[in-house]
Amino acid sequence: MSALPDPSATMEVTCSEVAAWAALPENERPRLIDCRQPDEWDICHLDGAHLVPLGEFPYRVEALKEGTERGVVVYCHHGMRSLRATAFLREIGIENAFSMAGGIDAWSTSIDPDVARY
Repeated sequence: MSALPDPSATMEVTCSEVAAWAALPENERPRLIDCRQPDEWDICHLDGAHLVPLGEFPYRVEALKEGTERGVVVYCHHGMRSLRATAFLREIGIENAFSMAGGIDAWSTSIDPDVARY
């Protein structure tokens, strides 16, 4: 498995790193959380992601902590909300949480052009 980076060194991972992890068997990859709104999710989302809008994070702490032993990658549209989400996850004790730099927009331009841009 591609190891997650040292959490003390960065809060972000690249789309390429996330794509490599997405190719792993489900029981080996980090948990993927989309922190956008449901209407954004309906436009496009990454396979295997779980939708948890950023505004719901404080109310879903226990659910957010589930399945985090292999790490967590959060993404949004451009990478700003996911940085806030990553900071929140780290504050509640999930140290191996990371934001996907550039969000799903960067994913569309660098990994999969079939993912809709908006």
